[in-house]
Parts: sequence; structure tokens; C-alpha cells
Amino acid sequence: MTLRRLRGSLFLKIYMTLLASLAVVALISAVFVRFGQDEQDKGWRERRDHFVAAMLPPDAPLAETRLVLERFAAAIDGEIVLFGRDGAPIAAAGHLPPPDAGRNGRRAQRERDDGFLEMRLPDGRVLAVRTRMPFGPVGRSPLLYMALIATAIGLAAYPVVRHLTRRLERLRRGVETWGGGRLSTRVDDGGTDEIAAVAQTFNRAAAQIERMLEAHRSLLANASHELRSPLARLRMAIDLYQQTGSEKTRDEIVRNLAELDSLVEEILLASRLDHVDGLDHKEPVDLLAVVAEEGVRSGVAVDGVGAMVEGDPRLLLRLVRNLMQNALRHGAPPVEARVERQGALVRLSVRDHGAGIAAGEAERVFEAFYRPSGRSESAGGWGLGLSLVRQIAAHHGGAVRYESPPDGGARFVVELPAIA
Repeated sequence: MTLRRLRGSLFLKIYMTLLASLAVVALISAVFVRFGQDEQDKGWRERRDHFVAAMLPPDAPLAETRLVLERFAAAIDGEIVLFGRDGAPIAAAGHLPPPDAGRNGRRAQRERDDGFLEMRLPDGRVLAVRTRMPFGPVGRSPLLYMALIATAIGLAAYPVVRHLTRRLERLRRGVETWGGGRLSTRVDDGGTDEIAAVAQTFNRAAAQIERMLEAHRSLLANASHELRSPLARLRMAIDLYQQTGSEKTRDEIVRNLAELDSLVEEILLASRLDHVDGLDHKEPVDLLAVVAEEGVRSGVAVDGVGAMVEGDPRLLLRLVRNLMQNALRHGAPPVEARVERQGALVRLSVRDHGAGIAAGEAERVFEAFYRPSGRSESAGGWGLGLSLVRQIAAHHGGAVRYESPPDGGARFVVELPAIA
């Protein structure tokens, strides 16, 4: 990892933010503790000074003063000397040097830390004390304690933050690999936190995009293959028409051009439906009227009741036409269409009396350019007809399925939401 990337890494930002927050908390806490300790020390010193002054009154007998000093010295396991205003010793329980008139507060504090203390009484006398035990509150630096606590928390937080950011780094590497063209790349989406949710969302999006691109590649390959046959026939028919000029050859040219036009139209429609989520236009449509109109055009018997659905009339007409043309092309007469109302659904069924579809291929017939098993290449595939039926039904909130009637043939059923 380069220095620039290290500076901009999420791990470093999170960890440094945590350490900075701990440092600020430690500093503020130390200041408050220090102020509180100073107030506590000041109060203790005042009470101590009042106590000592009361135990050593200036008018007390010398013997009593010596007795008090001896008891103090024994109690604190040290030495005590009481000096007069002129620096001469008055009473002693040990041997200590006379007071230093130039000693300031800072030096006195230092000496106190070394076990030596001087106290100036209200009447001018000075009490010098040297002890091996603290003669007051033990002074400890609160900042040191806070620094130790912050260091411990920082060390404990390091593996946690590192684990969190390492998962983000793996996610980033996976996205970069996927963006480099390896569309099959997936990232680790284990866990229940936000990072796992992002990883799961990425995996779903990557899988969907991979399926879309694969479908487009398949569509392009199959379309290219399917276009070869009418183009080859069209080229031969044009050559023959130039030589013979027969009406039969001209009709063949027109038929091939119509087949090409229909195939291109279906490819464009399938591509457009792949890239939109909803419908550009919606209105109430009487599905029985649409089916009856197409039935007259295709020569298919229509039966049923009127039922209203909401959708695009042109797309619904294309759905009905593809179902009927599929039955006429791949099934056997008679072909029948029926519209029924079943609760909140409108059911459209188109049936033929042909050989039906082999077991295990009922779902595959809805794939683009699917070729049933045993069907020769010259016979052609099923094109985009049923694939478009599924797409149009899905865009109208419905679905399509294949059924095998007990008495033979094939039945395709489309169910759409009904409206009042």
C-alpha cells in the first residue's frame, strides 16, 4: 500500500479519529481531576495547619510542647523541630536544619515530595518535619492515568477497527475486479451488519447485470443465426427473379422481407422491454375484445366473457398474436382461445391440438430462439414469440405458463390482474 493510499485509507481515518477522541477525553478528564485534586489538597492543608496550630499554642509550657512533638514524631515515624521567629530551635524530636528564609512555594512542594515539610504557624514560628511516610495526600498525576487508559483502549480497538476495514478493503477489491471485466466475481457477504448488507446488494446487482449481459449476448448470437436463413433465401430469390421475373419468386421475396421485418421488430421490442421497468402507456383494456379481434385476423375460435385489465393495448395485442401464431405454427388445428374471469385475475388460454411439448421442456419454450429437441435446424426455432409473451405479461403484473391437457395438445395460459 502506497503512502498516499495509506493516508487516505478508511482504517487510518477511523483509527486516528478514535485515538484523537480518546486523547481529548483523557486531557479534559485530567484537567477536571487536577482542579478537583488541588481543591482537595488546599482544604486538607488548611485543616492540617489549624490542627497543628491548635496542638502547639504559643503560650503552652515547653515540656508540653516537647511532649506533643515527640508524640507527633512517633506517630509519623519521623523527626520534628519547632523553630522560633529568629530561627532558633524551641523544641525538637530529632535533628533538622533551621528553616530557609528564601524557600518559595515551588521548592517547598519539592521538599515535601522528598519527605521534608515546613509549616509556618500564625504566630511566626516554623515547624520543620521530615518523615518516611506521606504527610498529606499522595500526589499522583491524573494525566498519566488517563494516558494509560487511552493507550489500553487504543490497543484493544486496533483489531476491531482493522477487522472492520479489512472487510471493506476486500469489498473494494472485489468491486474493482468485477469492474475490470470479470463479471462472475462475487464478494464475501457473510454477517448481519451494514457491510454484509452492502456486499449482498452488490452480489445481487452483479448477478442481475451478468444475466442481462448474457441474455443480450445470447439474443445477439441467436438473432444473427436466425437472420441468415431469410437473408440467404432472399438473395437467392432476387437472383431468380432477375432471371425469370416470375410472380412466385416475387411473392417469395415479399414473404422473406416480411419475415425479416417481423424478426427485427421482435428483437427491438424484446430489447426495449429489457431496459424498462414499467409501461409507457396504460389504459383500461377489454381483453376479450383484443382476443376476438386477433382471432378474426388469424382464424382462431374465441370464447369467454368480457374482462378489463390495465395495460398497453399494443403490447397486449402483441401478446395475443404471438400466442395464436405460435399455436398455428407449431401446433395443429383446431386452435382455440378463451378469456375467463377468476377472482382478481383475468385468465387467457390459447390451445392447439398438436403433439404438445416434450416433458422437461415446458419452461425452456419461453427462452429466446429456443429449438425443441428433435427439431432440425431447417425447421427453425421458436424465435422470440413466447419470450415476448412472458416479458409483456411480467410488465403487466402477470405471468404465463404451459399446461398439458389430458386429451393432448398444448395450452398456454396468461393470468393478468383484473380491474373493475
